Order: sequence, then structure tokens, then C-alpha cells
Amino acid sequence: MKNIEMNIEGSVLTIRVDLSKEFGPSSTGKTIIIASTEGNVTIPNRQEKVGLNVYRKK
Repeated sequence: MKNIEMNIEGSVLTIRVDLSKEFGPSSTGKTIIIASTEGNVTIPNRQEKVGLNVYRKK
């Protein structure tokens, strides 16, 4: 994962992303990647999965 923190309190999942970071252009070059799970990932100690991409237009 890039620039993503997941925290679970009880049954609530909190996702933190630092919007000031950048990881370069997407594969098409149309957007700048800010954060990504890079596919679907399992939430720690759970059966659920998360797939997340945060980006902005170039």
C-alpha cells in the first residue's frame, strides 16, 4: 500500500491518507497518484477487503 493507514476500533474502519504526498503519474499519465492499496487488500484481522485509489487530475 502507498500512503494509506487503516485502523479498526470495534466495528469501525478508519482510513488515513496524507493528501500532500504524490507518487507520480498513473499508467495513462492523466492523473497523479496520491494513495493506493494497489489492488484489493484484506483488512487486518478481518475477512473484508478494501480497494482504494486516491488521485487528482494532472
